Parts: sequence; C-alpha cells; structure tokens
Amino acid sequence: MKQLKHWQDSGNAVLGLWLAFSPLVLGFHNEVTDMGNTVLVGVLLLAAALGGMFVPRAWEDWTETALGGWLAIAPWAVGFTSTAATVNALVVGLIVLTLALWALQDWGLSGGQRPAH
Repeated sequence: MKQLKHWQDSGNAVLGLWLAFSPLVLGFHNEVTDMGNTVLVGVLLLAAALGGMFVPRAWEDWTETALGGWLAIAPWAVGFTSTAATVNALVVGLIVLTLALWALQDWGLSGGQRPAH
C-alpha cells in the first residue's frame, strides 16, 4: 500500500517554535499568564510534532488536537490580558487544530496506518 506524505507535523513544529518566541516578538512577555500559557503550549506542541516526525504514532496527532483546542480557548479560560496574546492564541490554535485534524483524517484514510513523512 502506498503511504501518503504527512507534512502537518512539520507545520505544527514551526507553529510550536513560533509560540515559544511569540511573547518576545509580539511584546506580551511581561504578561505572566499570557506568556506562560503560550510558551508552555509551544514547547509541548513542538515536542508532539517532533515525536510525530521521528516516531509516528496516532497519540501525537491527538495531542496536537488537544493543544490546538486548548490554545484557542485559553485566552478566555485563563483570562489573558493582552490583545496580541489573545489573537495569537486564537489564530495559531485554530491552525494547529486544523492541521492535527487533517493529519488524523489522513491517518484514517490510509487504512489505519500512519502516513509516512
């Protein structure tokens, strides 16, 4: 069976790096809650995406799905104070969620086998 290329993990790894550095770039590094949540999710996303790139398993796609969902609701769940952090979390969270669900769909369409990278 020919396996599909699976590029979504690379995209989520880049987004994880962005999240880790975005408080400095967007200027909300002094907002402890906003920065802490964003950096933590970024590091976890990067770890899950790298796991998916080097040791492909379905767990990392589900982990990325959960992280993307959390990131999209976190500004209201934990009370972000920065507009930049809120917009960043919402937009990146929705992109992560989309990529992760897309990867899960690809995995399901491949007959239960994880698509090759």
